Amino acid sequence: MLSLGSVSGSGAIAAYASPEISGARSWRRSRYQRYGCNVEELRTWRRERESALRSARRLQQLISKRLLREDTWIDDGQVGIDSDAAAPFSEEEVSQLLRNIQRGTEGRATSLRHLRQGLQHRETQQKFIRLEGSMRVLIGLFTSNWADLQMDAAHCLHELSHSSDPDVVEACLPASSYLLTYLSGHSIALMELCLYTLGNLVVEMKAVKKQLLPQGIISVLASCIQSPHVVVQEGVGYVLSQLLQSREAPAEIIPLVLDSTLPRDMLHLVCSNLEKGMGAAVEFAWGLHYIICSRVNNSLLISQRTMPSLTQLLLELASMISTSSIECLELLICPVVRCVGNLLAEEADDGELLVKEEHLLWAMFVFIQHFLPKHLFVVQECLWLINNLTANSTISCCALLNLDLFPSLLKLLCSHQMVNLLALTVLCNVAAKGTACCQTLYQKAVLPSLISTLALPDAQVVGQGLELLHLLFLHWPEAATDFVDQSGLQALEQHQDNLQLQERVKALIQTASQLVALPQDCPLGTSVEDLQFVRK
Repeated sequence: MLSLGSVSGSGAIAAYASPEISGARSWRRSRYQRYGCNVEELRTWRRERESALRSARRLQQLISKRLLREDTWIDDGQVGIDSDAAAPFSEEEVSQLLRNIQRGTEGRATSLRHLRQGLQHRETQQKFIRLEGSMRVLIGLFTSNWADLQMDAAHCLHELSHSSDPDVVEACLPASSYLLTYLSGHSIALMELCLYTLGNLVVEMKAVKKQLLPQGIISVLASCIQSPHVVVQEGVGYVLSQLLQSREAPAEIIPLVLDSTLPRDMLHLVCSNLEKGMGAAVEFAWGLHYIICSRVNNSLLISQRTMPSLTQLLLELASMISTSSIECLELLICPVVRCVGNLLAEEADDGELLVKEEHLLWAMFVFIQHFLPKHLFVVQECLWLINNLTANSTISCCALLNLDLFPSLLKLLCSHQMVNLLALTVLCNVAAKGTACCQTLYQKAVLPSLISTLALPDAQVVGQGLELLHLLFLHWPEAATDFVDQSGLQALEQHQDNLQLQERVKALIQTASQLVALPQDCPLGTSVEDLQFVRK
């Protein structure tokens, strides 16, 4: 489900709606034209790469529509295939039902329920909106004082809002203001239905947003989130997640949200009452993620202790993961890890990490071990956070090497393509810290696993392996001898015909050969950079 573009080197990266990176800078062609590069060049390259990665456009994969039918969730795209629904109505049947509803006869309620069933089909929806006055009649019943008719009319509007037909959705526009009004009512069932109908409508329609924002939808949602009813809280989370993903969100919606009490309340609901409010916690965690990755005002969120609160939640979840009876914890862990990972990138820019790095690393590896291989998407999210944690922190890199976590990281190599790629990226972060870290990597037998990855056919994975190998040779040249002895050159040679890799492969073969051939009296600390002075 998740994919990663060209990734090499290290750097704290803001992982947006998925850890997919497009348009990342390719490996500099000049990096291997001489055997090594100095520290400042490495830093400059990483800064450029981080900038390119952060500008990558995030995927909007959670924008979807949801359908409530008698407490049953139905996925997007299933209109018209419900086995209990009536067959699509003819135009005459729809017209007759509308006439019965207008006449106010005793069968009006029955006709409205039949209409509600018929509107489960796209064909019936299209026939209904083409009838003159049809939406006016439906909205009239929705705003009436007859509770039963009002609920049936609300369900009809909800069915229409779930449509994939733009004309059908546009026909619902006159009802949007009334939907907002009833969020201040006393009927929990009606409030829930109105929330999900609004959430469906704002997905596609700029006009709905333009109409509802001036009418105060953000302040209404800030009031609704205070409801003690979990179904209302979850509905608020759904509407917010839809609004916060829109193209207009950074300029028009997120500033309003940040100026309200919503962020604090969202954070509270993410971190509490998971036994009963898991659905709401998941929705609000995604909402926080969309706010954070917009980078509109993350300093405000940091000042509200968002980072320590979410970090503590992750630590608690890691402690209880093997014994918890709460289902679907992975659905909450995923967005929370993204939030923390992106805030880590934000804090790294300020030069200070306000988390207990060792504890957070431990939690990530607990999740990795628990969810591998069943839920690879969680493993990928955890590795992405570890990448951001280790990119600018020597403390985190040392903790990774010294807290018995390193063997778990090595085990991830030569597994799933994305997992492999991210694990190698983390190892590159460690190696980039210099001689001491590269010596430890070498002593902890990173070479056999690295050589195994070089034998893989995946160009991205091999490219990241080449980056790690380059850093090892640069900071700990002694690794070259073992690399050659373990048939590393043969592993490299099989990629000499790959246009993406051949330049780097050729340079590394030359580097390894030259390092092995160094005179015995050459200082052990000789770096790859120094080789330009000892070449014959």
